[in-house]
Amino acid sequence: MNDVSTVSAAILGGHFHSSLLEMILNSGTIVQFVLLLLLAFSVVSWAIIIMKYLNFKKVRRENECFMDAYMRYNRLSDVFPEAKNFNYSTMAEVFRAGYGELIRMTKASRQTPLGKEVDKAAYSSVEIKGIDNIERALNRAAGSETTKLETNLAFLATTGSASPFIGLFGTVWGIMDTFKGIGMRGAATLAVVAPGISEALIATAAGLAAAIPAVIFYNYYLNRIKAMAMEMDSFSSEFLNIVERNYVQK
Repeated sequence: MNDVSTVSAAILGGHFHSSLLEMILNSGTIVQFVLLLLLAFSVVSWAIIIMKYLNFKKVRRENECFMDAYMRYNRLSDVFPEAKNFNYSTMAEVFRAGYGELIRMTKASRQTPLGKEVDKAAYSSVEIKGIDNIERALNRAAGSETTKLETNLAFLATTGSASPFIGLFGTVWGIMDTFKGIGMRGAATLAVVAPGISEALIATAAGLAAAIPAVIFYNYYLNRIKAMAMEMDSFSSEFLNIVERNYVQK
């Protein structure tokens, strides 16, 4: 039966290609261009997915290590040297920003109106004003870290939303070519229509193949970033509480 269909397709002008590669190679120029474009989208998307996975893994590991060091020490001055060792930790970066602002404020408070430093005994009772400066430094660092975590995620969102439509465009164009060929041959049997339509539908399948992983991992990474942002906010609040309890004179 299959042989009869193949022979009928050949007689009526249709060309049935049994393998996927043959259908791609024998598709129209526009469909092939669409497939190449979707392949580029897919390759870049998977590169971003793998890169983000490795980056988030480093961030999570260093956050855990930093929090272990943070809980182990009793003084912020002891934590600061440890925080310098974690380049990927988001919470370490927030701590460095907050502690750096704290140091700048304490140094400024040690200066008399004449620009001279007070003695250490007086320094221990210096009132640190402007706690809002530290809060702004913490928020700025947290926002910067969140922005870095979101880098390249926009491409995944673009791939997830645009790829199905690009594939659909290739399919529509391929079907248009198929019906154009039917009109030229004057035959409209299934054996004639099926090969061209199957070649055109490859574009839609390729669009979905590029879009589905991009959407899944975009949502996954976006949820991970939200969780990390909440962790940074919680850490910032804890850091501010420590500063108010130990440094700010009421």
